[in-house]
Amino acid sequence: MELQDFVTQSILQITKGVEAAQESLSDSTASANPPINSVFTKSQTGGSNMALGWGSNGDLIHMLQFDVAVTATDGKKTKGGIGVVTGIVALGSQGQSEQANANTSRIKFAVPIQYPKMK
Repeated sequence: MELQDFVTQSILQITKGVEAAQESLSDSTASANPPINSVFTKSQTGGSNMALGWGSNGDLIHMLQFDVAVTATDGKKTKGGIGVVTGIVALGSQGQSEQANANTSRIKFAVPIQYPKMK
């Protein structure tokens, strides 16, 4: 898989994952990629970066960090694509192949999250 295709597919799959999370959380006080009213400086978080800032509704916004190892496969009897080696998130499909070339890469990204309020 070419680097350009890898980057494109990674961004598309991450974005679609965020959109799916937004839809699933539509009835919750939690939110994926919520509107941010103000961003903290390092002095406000004590340099710990435990929170990104305040949301437009006054709740804290945190950064959910992802560090995922992915493998790109290409071979006979396989459609090829991006699949997760470790982690919860799937970035495509994985298939069986008798002859396959595989490249493993790591993707690190973060998604702003507003956790649900306590009930």
